[in-house]
Amino acid sequence: MTGADKRGFPRFAVQLAAELVAAGGRVHRGMSRNLSRGGLCLETTEALAAGEDVVVRVTLMFDGDHSSEPLELPARVVWCTSFGDAYQVGTQFRPLAQERATYLDMFLRYLEQQAASTRDEAEAGDEDDDPFST
Repeated sequence: MTGADKRGFPRFAVQLAAELVAAGGRVHRGMSRNLSRGGLCLETTEALAAGEDVVVRVTLMFDGDHSSEPLELPARVVWCTSFGDAYQVGTQFRPLAQERATYLDMFLRYLEQQAASTRDEAEAGDEDDDPFST
């Protein structure tokens, strides 16, 4: 069974401004690589220790300069690996209070709708490029 087969939740490959708030209020800023109901992977400039408790803070960016309120989720660093001049950090969300879980689900539904819209636009564009379509 591969890693993807073991996952309990679908992942969204998405680049979001993300922060990990560690002990003592240290903030590690980076860009997410993917997000799921179970956790977040992000790229940052500093290593974090596996097992470290953090708060994940992610924000959706909309058209123009509009953004969502930051979504803050308790998490634990599961792994950290060097990646060129940066680090990839994998986190697993801690059990969430109902309100936080609802916000995360809404956040993920928005990402799912955006992904579906992008796929539909790409498929429509492919049909326009087909010289054999009628």
